[in-house]
Amino acid sequence: MTPQALAIPRQTLAHFRVIWLAALVLAVALVQSVSAQARPESFADLAEKFSPAVVNITTSTVVAGRTGPQGIVPEGSPFEDFFREFQDRQGNGDRPRRTSALGSGFVISEDGYVVTNNHVIDGADEILIEFYSGEELPAKVVGTDKNTDLALLKVESDVPLSFVSFGDSDTARVGDWVIAMGNPLGQGFSVSAGIVSARNRALSGSYDDFIQTDAAINRGNSGGPLFNMDGEVVGVNTAILSPNGGSIGIGFSMASNVVKKVVAQLQEFGETRRGWLGVRIQNVSEDMVEALDGLETAAGAMVTDVPEGPARESGMLAGDVILSFDGVDVADVRGLVRQVGNTEVGKTVRVVVLRDGKTQTLKVTLGRREEAEAVPASQPAPDAEPGEKEILGLTVMPLTDAVREELGVDQGTTGLVVADVDEASVAYEKGLRAGDVLTEASQQKLLSIADLEARIDEAREAGRKSLLLLVRRGGEPRFVALSLEE
Repeated sequence: MTPQALAIPRQTLAHFRVIWLAALVLAVALVQSVSAQARPESFADLAEKFSPAVVNITTSTVVAGRTGPQGIVPEGSPFEDFFREFQDRQGNGDRPRRTSALGSGFVISEDGYVVTNNHVIDGADEILIEFYSGEELPAKVVGTDKNTDLALLKVESDVPLSFVSFGDSDTARVGDWVIAMGNPLGQGFSVSAGIVSARNRALSGSYDDFIQTDAAINRGNSGGPLFNMDGEVVGVNTAILSPNGGSIGIGFSMASNVVKKVVAQLQEFGETRRGWLGVRIQNVSEDMVEALDGLETAAGAMVTDVPEGPARESGMLAGDVILSFDGVDVADVRGLVRQVGNTEVGKTVRVVVLRDGKTQTLKVTLGRREEAEAVPASQPAPDAEPGEKEILGLTVMPLTDAVREELGVDQGTTGLVVADVDEASVAYEKGLRAGDVLTEASQQKLLSIADLEARIDEAREAGRKSLLLLVRRGGEPRFVALSLEE
């Protein structure tokens, strides 16, 4: 075959160019079409459809009257008495007065159940619900949950009410479009749009699971719904992060999967009923992995104390590492607390723990967290006494009856008390301080300084780089992996 036989006629080349240009135009059109589908032209249809179910909430509270001319003259001013007498003559002295606050909410059933934030209605003696149509109805509180800042209200209506449904917040992805509805700054019904900025945010509570969004949320939006593009509620607008009190694009909505469980319990019982394991726990750190046999990764929850309760009855011990709860792997303390809290009270679950390098399965019948007793705490610092010794940057001494009484430690507690900590030591960096009580080393009880020295020698002979200490401060236990390297 000659080279000329491979040549392509000019007419054929021109034909190919036309086909190629047509394909390029089609590809650009497809990309624009996909882009148009990804970015909605308008949120008007969603706003129009679901606005009747979004409500404004006005609360009213009687507060104590003023005791002086606040805001008129500085305290201690020679004119203070004059202005106080003026206020009294005007009838504005110590007389109680009524104050109002505004918030948002949304209807979740045609018979009048309304969801909002607890802080919107907390302390109110009158609650008024205003609908998009302008109709107003009084509401009563069915139940509240301060842990998730949620409240369930009820209004009585002669006609079925428009309502919205919850969606699955676990399906919300970072970058998804969302819209917030509510009553920002008391301006009345308002809509703002944005995206899911982040997932699984925690603010301050044990059960927090917030969706972060840049949809504008301001004061007054609290309690309002956060919708996905299917018109489902995926969050309850609760808080903003702002240096000036206004929206800067960092808002937080409690995830609907948390809200659904809380609302169902409030509707059925008027209160929450969370599962309770009955342990004190802490996260497993990287340096603890080196100090514990059988632990390969920094995952799970380390049990620091087992007071009277379900876990103790099952045989759980301080020093156990909880690896699995009810068939679900435990990643950290936050995940375990949420899972236990979401489990039915009275349910018997399997809990897999790591103990002495081996796994064990315990059966625990959960109690109710709301009924669990609080543990008092105190933390005075002792003075050094004879019999002390400096070890690993710690000056330790036996825990005598006199020291127990001074520290407020239970009489049954044994161990060593930290009298001083070298501020240049690793122990200080780990947070150990004077007044801490060391009750265990390498998961063995400490009765004397000799016991601590023996545990250190054993750990070094075993080639370990750190020693696991159980430390109690003000009655609260925690594990600390202390480096043995000098």
